[in-house]
Amino acid sequence: MYHFKSLIASTLTAALLSSTPAFADFWSDAAKGMEGTTIRGISESTPPSNYAKDVLGPAFTKATGIKVEFEATSWDQMYDKAIKDMEANTGIYDFVYIEQDIIYSYLARNFLVDLTQALNENPNLKSPTFDPAKFTSFIDNFKNDKGDLFGVPMEAFIKIYLYRKDLFDDPKIKEAYKAKYGTDLAPAKDHKEYRQIAQFFTEWGKANGQELFGTTVQAASGHPASVYELVESIFPTFGIYNWGIDTKTYGASVANGGRMNSPEAKAALTWWIGNLAYAPPESTSSTWDEVAATFAAGRAAQGLVYGENAAWIATDDKKSTVVGKVGVALPPVEPGVMEQAASGQGYIGYYDGGAFGIPHSSKNKKAALLWLQYIGQDSVQTDWALAGSRITHKATYDDPKVQAQDKKVDGYYTLMREKGPLFRGAPPFPFHNQVREAIAPFIYQAITGELKPDEALDKAAAAADAELKNLGYRK
Repeated sequence: MYHFKSLIASTLTAALLSSTPAFADFWSDAAKGMEGTTIRGISESTPPSNYAKDVLGPAFTKATGIKVEFEATSWDQMYDKAIKDMEANTGIYDFVYIEQDIIYSYLARNFLVDLTQALNENPNLKSPTFDPAKFTSFIDNFKNDKGDLFGVPMEAFIKIYLYRKDLFDDPKIKEAYKAKYGTDLAPAKDHKEYRQIAQFFTEWGKANGQELFGTTVQAASGHPASVYELVESIFPTFGIYNWGIDTKTYGASVANGGRMNSPEAKAALTWWIGNLAYAPPESTSSTWDEVAATFAAGRAAQGLVYGENAAWIATDDKKSTVVGKVGVALPPVEPGVMEQAASGQGYIGYYDGGAFGIPHSSKNKKAALLWLQYIGQDSVQTDWALAGSRITHKATYDDPKVQAQDKKVDGYYTLMREKGPLFRGAPPFPFHNQVREAIAPFIYQAITGELKPDEALDKAAAAADAELKNLGYRK
């Protein structure tokens, strides 16, 4: 009996001394007084976001009594509404989606609550199941220079090269390809091979009466998606990093020490625009969503597709016609680029993703703080990964369910785990949006043919230099 009493006493003492209170049920106890509160958030309508809205939100409400009103909308509406709310300090949203590339702008404008500080100031709200150390290194994108956390990652994925394994493995197609080019048909390792494959399958489709094209192209001629495809996915494979902007002098043009209009950049844009000849007609209206839909519809033999779509394209026969036919590979690169990426001097593509953060304008910060921790638990990660091809926690890779799906998605999760370091998120530019908008018109004109690729990049680099000077980054 003495030992039992001593055990109880020591347990209670440890609980009292702990910065995290020992609750019989943390979520209901921590949420006392907040039952019936409604927190509102906004995110892009993507597979990971829709899972959070449809599954995690209701589960959180059941655990806490706090309602989650989740607005999943278009990418541009998401940004527009969130930024206007934070600028006006109206407090419409209690949590907002923070894409990896915009966090630096938000931090510069003091839009977000310091989550590290908030948890330290409210130890009774600190969940014992939330631990930033359990996340992958992607979480570092949402910390300031002091290491404080401003967003809880909810998705992370790489932009990969998808190809139709059924086509690439077809004996007749392989024989025809080798007869024409003298080489074996395989996922492209460089841009020349990729173009050759694109041309071959476009011609094959026509000759065989199939609605089949050689490649996807994310080239919406009036949407930022095309700019992102160029600077974040195509430029790096030609050895152009950080959009071609020098990160010390902030020069974009070659004349000012940048590489945005360098020969390599012009070769990249010329190659990318040239792929439109072998892409479906919807390509000049395609954002990331339409590219995924195009590939899922079986209209393209290969393409660069955001990894968040990989799982459903490869496994959901209600939405995809290519289930069981999807191959996954690294993007094609120019000679030397892979070596630069492996050494840390460069990268081969975009490591995308985002987090949920709390605006300073939120009227329900404590309730939102609980919600962010709820979605950051190990226990909710596996099914979320299966639904959205996203992984934010290290342990998720080893989950049996994820490993089983990995086989169905041609090793996508293994590829992300092993080759993820070859990819990189957007550069830490506070001026991200301003420069993107400055160069976008010229990229659009290159897509429509109003400008030749060389002219487009000369004008884009000059516009970027002017904007950077106007913002005070250049003298």
